[in-house]
Amino acid sequence: MTKTATRPQLNAAAAATFLIFGINGLVFASWAARIPAVTDILHISSGQMGTLLLCVAAGSLVALPTAGAVVGRIGTASAVRGAGLLAALAGVGVALALLAESFPGTGLALFFFGMGIGLWDVSQNIEGADVEHQLGRTIMPQFHAAFSGGAFLGALIGAGLAGLGVGLPAHLLVIAAIVAVATLSAPRYFLPHAPAPAPVSGETREARGRSAWRDRRTLLIGVVVLGATLTEGAGNDWIAKAAVDGLEATESTGALLFAAFVLAMTAVRFFGGRAIDVYGRVAVLRASMAAAAAGLGLFVLAGELWLATAGAVLWGAGAALAFPMGMSAAADDPKYAAARVSVVSTIGYIAFLAGPPLLGYLGDLIGIRPALLTIMIPILGALLLAGAARPLRAS
Repeated sequence: MTKTATRPQLNAAAAATFLIFGINGLVFASWAARIPAVTDILHISSGQMGTLLLCVAAGSLVALPTAGAVVGRIGTASAVRGAGLLAALAGVGVALALLAESFPGTGLALFFFGMGIGLWDVSQNIEGADVEHQLGRTIMPQFHAAFSGGAFLGALIGAGLAGLGVGLPAHLLVIAAIVAVATLSAPRYFLPHAPAPAPVSGETREARGRSAWRDRRTLLIGVVVLGATLTEGAGNDWIAKAAVDGLEATESTGALLFAAFVLAMTAVRFFGGRAIDVYGRVAVLRASMAAAAAGLGLFVLAGELWLATAGAVLWGAGAALAFPMGMSAAADDPKYAAARVSVVSTIGYIAFLAGPPLLGYLGDLIGIRPALLTIMIPILGALLLAGAARPLRAS
């Protein structure tokens, strides 16, 4: 938990959180935009690439359930520093494993990369939710816009480096250095951390964490976020590869298509907070999922590159707001924010991280573009359960 902050502290914390989200997106896109390069370096299929993505998922799913307790004990600033350092070291490991053309080494490094990213994601979302709560207005989508903006920049850099013939290992080593510097310095401006309050009526921090897993509203929000994050995660991990395989695009063009997807997400996240304040979470969430479904269908069924690009843009716009709205909804009660954000993050990242690898296995059987159509099922589920995200004050 945090103490009540002054306005200058809030402004500084918001800026630092914005930067940390942006660096997180840069890291993710530096990997995602160049997945075709990984398959070329290691000479692997889409299914084998799915196994590597599953290593990232496994690492994150080890870290996510305990992330809320870690943040509650040491604060978001220390948690982000530790997570960023772990992710940076793992990124170096991935680069070295690719240089050695080692599939097992790459998988092991990606496991620890996933652990760092998982703790980092939960920590930054808890900090963002606390800043939003103290500001008294919707700002979480703008933090996620910073993530998408960082991812867009990372995708453009990836496309440019691919076009210039710069290898992925060298790319990852530079990104690792940037991560280490940013995550060690920016969190000093986070909101001041205070120790958790003494347990009430025998309640412990561990008991609070368990009770969050039994809270019906929290679990329903988690299911909504699961569907929404699968929509986003599949786009992040497979748009570039699907363009290369299904539309016979170059690696550079595939990275640019991924960049268009991320740019659409960035724009909607940056300006979407106002729409949420005016129309409410539930209405915006339903409209978002409808747009994501339409864009996904257009991307998969399009026979021309320009039409697939239009689909990717609509898909990205639809996927933009669901995750930040889920984080805000989970943190409506500040007393239980850390535990509930951790629960919703864990459920959501099961889809965000584990779903795309499964799509890779299915892609080996029917092709990656047709496999993406299976995402329509969780999108419909998110539409049906969107009411769970209604703010507690409106209950």
